[in-house]
Amino acid sequence: MSIKKNGLNKSLSIIIIICATIGLIASLALSYDQIQILKNPNYRPSCDLNPIVSCGNVMQTSEGDVFGFPNPFIGLVAFGGLLAIGVGMLAGAKYKRWFMLSLEAGTIFGLIFVHWLFIESVYKIGALCPYCMAVWVITIISFWYITLYNIDNQYIVLKNKNLIKCYKWVRKHHLDIVVLWLLIIAALIIKHFWYYIGHHL
Repeated sequence: MSIKKNGLNKSLSIIIIICATIGLIASLALSYDQIQILKNPNYRPSCDLNPIVSCGNVMQTSEGDVFGFPNPFIGLVAFGGLLAIGVGMLAGAKYKRWFMLSLEAGTIFGLIFVHWLFIESVYKIGALCPYCMAVWVITIISFWYITLYNIDNQYIVLKNKNLIKCYKWVRKHHLDIVVLWLLIIAALIIKHFWYYIGHHL
């Protein structure tokens, strides 16, 4: 499946709105649970389903407030802003190159952050937060399609012929690549927690 340039120009706003809405809902749910935990250490979040799928175990680690405050608060700001951008695009707003490159930088930061959280959650903490995993997915999708949009519109310029040729292939298989990306993450999670998953199948 491939999306032509004009098609992505039209659909990016919808992709952003959907991803930002999911991210905002997840951040709101996590923020609520985080506040309840601060008020009552014995509070059990609704997404504490078993020893592996447990938001509470993740939130009460140092990774849960990397910058000195709960991570979900970052999501409230970031996804709220992303939602406003998506709605603006849907309404016909045309953003300047510097703005789209700033958005690109923001999504790159988000991408690095969620992959770090993935590694910490799976291999160090040994617990998964469903809302966090939803944020991982929509952050990857947002980064991917904002990047394609920026290259298509020459906000990011590819000058090397080999890069251009490679990008044409990437553009043709954009959906296959992002699905494979997410499947690899899912496979790593299943492999690591198979001792629990396999026992409860």
